[in-house]
Amino acid sequence: MDKPAVVVLFGGRSSEHSISSATAGGVLRAISRDSYRVIPIGITRDGVFVLEDDDPDKFALDTHRLPEVADNGTRILWPEGGGDRALRVRRADGSISDLGAVDVVLPILHGVHGEDGTVQGFLDTLEIPYAGGGVLDSALCMDKHFMKIVLQSAGIPVSPWVTVTRSGWARDPESVRTDAAALGLPMFVKPARAGSSVGVSKVAELGDLDSALEIAFAEDEKVLIEEAIVGREIEVAILEGRGGAGSRASLPGEIVLTTREFYDFEGKYLGGGGADVVCPADLTEAEIARVQELGIRSFDAVDGRGLARVDFFLAADTLYVNELNTMPGFTPISMFPKCWIASGMTYAELISELIETAMERAAN
Repeated sequence: MDKPAVVVLFGGRSSEHSISSATAGGVLRAISRDSYRVIPIGITRDGVFVLEDDDPDKFALDTHRLPEVADNGTRILWPEGGGDRALRVRRADGSISDLGAVDVVLPILHGVHGEDGTVQGFLDTLEIPYAGGGVLDSALCMDKHFMKIVLQSAGIPVSPWVTVTRSGWARDPESVRTDAAALGLPMFVKPARAGSSVGVSKVAELGDLDSALEIAFAEDEKVLIEEAIVGREIEVAILEGRGGAGSRASLPGEIVLTTREFYDFEGKYLGGGGADVVCPADLTEAEIARVQELGIRSFDAVDGRGLARVDFFLAADTLYVNELNTMPGFTPISMFPKCWIASGMTYAELISELIETAMERAAN
């Protein structure tokens, strides 16, 4: 047990459970066993922490059967706090096994109850180091309404929007329709606190707004209606600086739509086609520099930690920030890893970078 013990934490209670599980398959396949002792811990859809098999194939992304964490009868017994990092597991037969001290947690969780600062706060309370975003940046970027407000205050362009609550919609739907109409068509309707394009609709006619809102409200009590920016979809990957250095930006990538209206869940994960993930994007040196500079400014504006993917719309001469993801898609074919691979870092090296950054931060 001389190697650092890394808990790979995945699954969770959000609608992105399967995507997190698929990400775990990629991470478990690539993480260096020569450098780390790996402890896979899954969270079931009911929020139960279980000890999982160290088997990447179990969580492979299959378009016909999305992976998930099942309750196998084990129960993770987290450290008791006060500097203790001893991790244990209660087996299905009631026996308790010692898993050793945890050095760092890699929480590859998407959505609420994981990417929103809740798990980060839990680990902070137990004084267990973890990779990725902290409580503040995770919570801010999970809520697209407040993320836009913070970015606006930092002078960063964002697309015009209206925020609607379920109670506000029920109380005065005509005012919502009026405010939405002022944005112009087409528009996007999306849950404020969800990812992977879950619950997102593109509205081309005002008559479709009501149904789009209902789809979004199924995911969240708060919904954004956004002006659709006509332009290229550009994304850049950001990593926290190390050793006192500033944040770093990868080469930008681009989502190139062919037959899809937008980059939806099916296009991202289910092999639906109609959209290509291209990295590096075909941009001029000046455009690359603008994307990288604005990506770093956005990351720093939300007190970013660990990593983030910053998504843009490049329209004419204006670069709009669409959103930040503090735990972006991290499968080997996702944009975040592909951007760093195009920038000279392997997938395995990227995983190690996140772990080492977290341990370095904890040591200071």
